[in-house]
Amino acid sequence: MKPDRTALATAERRDLADFLETLTPEQWDQPSLCRGWTVRDVVAHMLSYEELGLREFAGCFVRARFRFGEMNARRLEELGERTPADLLEYLRAHAEPSGPTAIADSRIGLTDGLIHHQDIRRALGKPRAVPPERLVPVLDFALMAPPLPARRNVRGLRLLTTDVDWSHGNGAEITGPGEALLMAISGRADALPELAGPGLATLESRVRRTS
Repeated sequence: MKPDRTALATAERRDLADFLETLTPEQWDQPSLCRGWTVRDVVAHMLSYEELGLREFAGCFVRARFRFGEMNARRLEELGERTPADLLEYLRAHAEPSGPTAIADSRIGLTDGLIHHQDIRRALGKPRAVPPERLVPVLDFALMAPPLPARRNVRGLRLLTTDVDWSHGNGAEITGPGEALLMAISGRADALPELAGPGLATLESRVRRTS
């Protein structure tokens, strides 16, 4: 049976909301794994495309000169000044992806939500076990998502997870937990120490060059 990725993305956002409720004001202002962004910034970024029509999204992309980073920075300004309480309320009200994040059967919402959830948890030293039914489709989609560096990072390498049924590619092998592999190929150097294999040095050089 085909997984309901909208349901998975919604569950991921609800889990994130539950976690965010446990944070102190100081933790909301701590740095995340996203360079230059606090925890609050990451949450605001995640929500900055909700209620945005596809025509509006295209206009934003054109005005940002087709650069995802610049577009994200501009969109962050829309929600960047909201309080943690406001962002949490907005997140719960928009648990189900809408607008651009609902594209491709909510794969964008699921991938963005799961990776950024980990950007927050890892930075705060609060790990969790990611549900495999969410992790596996995100591993697949991360390799196709243009804003992520995963496709470039894994070129010529073979990835093999040690905890879920997933592998990708050919070449020098890298093994490790699926969540750590996902975060590393997505450009998060924080996860590299959890991986092993003859291809790790190549991946590490690529990640550290762009992170």
